[in-house]
Order: sequence, then structure tokens, then C-alpha cells
Amino acid sequence: MNDHPPKQNEINIELSEEIAEGVYANLSIISHSNSEFILDFIRLVPNVPKAKVKSRVIMTPQQTKRLMYALQENVKRYEASNGTIKDLEANANPFPMNFNTPKGQA
Repeated sequence: MNDHPPKQNEINIELSEEIAEGVYANLSIISHSNSEFILDFIRLVPNVPKAKVKSRVIMTPQQTKRLMYALQENVKRYEASNGTIKDLEANANPFPMNFNTPKGQA
């Protein structure tokens, strides 16, 4: 157990077991107003016509900008270790609803 008191600028963060499991999303949509950004994380499932929002995060513009910088830095580190992440092709459908899988037959 940590018996040290938290430092003045240290934040104690609790992570519940449910949240620690995470949520898988393969699409995100971002919208904003003048006071907040809304990040919707969506899961597309093959051959299912309707995708579901699995998580919605609402953030201030300032925190969203911090997140953008953190993502840029982490992508840079990832690519330094693992190689360049390929972008989608210019004419590719960004949401392939059938994932190029064959349709089942009964």
C-alpha cells in the first residue's frame, strides 16, 4: 500500500474494474459547440446495418486540445517503434459496413 501522501500537483485516479476492461470502437465521430467537444466512439459490426455508439466523451475545448497534443506525441512514439501507420486510401469507403465478408445463407 502507498503510505506516501499525494504531492501537491498529483491527482489520485481510481480505475474501476468495469472501466479497466475498456470499450472497443473502430470508428469515431467528433462534433463541437462553442463550449464543448463531443467524441462518439462507435463499433461497426460486419453485415449489421446499424452501428452503435459504445461511449461518448464530452470535453472542454482546452482539454480537447491537450488530448490532440497527447495523441500526436503518442502516434509519433508508436511510429518510431512500429513504423508508419498507413492512412486510408483516398477513394476508400471510411465505413465499410460489410467488412468485405461474405453474407451468410440459411
